[in-house]
Amino acid sequence: QVRLVESGGGLVQTGGSLRLSCAASGRGFSNYAMGWFRQAPGKGRELVAAIDRYFGGTSYSDSVKGRFTISRDNAKNTVDLQMSSLKPEDTAIYYCAATTSMRYTTRSEYNYWGQGTQVTVSS
Repeated sequence: QVRLVESGGGLVQTGGSLRLSCAASGRGFSNYAMGWFRQAPGKGRELVAAIDRYFGGTSYSDSVKGRFTISRDNAKNTVDLQMSSLKPEDTAIYYCAATTSMRYTTRSEYNYWGQGTQVTVSS
């Protein structure tokens, strides 16, 4: 089992940057693929970026590709999301999640979730 705690959210102007961090506790962090999801008011939770367990393979939604970068540090049990060129439509609660599944781009495969951190991009 892994516990996840996000940090780094806040208010930023359009075009600005934020770095979200997720700290994991528990055993075997390197055995989990990690994902960042977001949920805007009135919308479903969508996968923003994901990174696999061992080889650093990554996947991004089309809406953030080229602007967001996911990375992980298995020695520190952390996964970060660097967000740049932020837009008002990036406003959402951002969640960190973990899965042992190989299908790490599938939301339903994630079974460990953090509490979320709010990101607000003002126009």
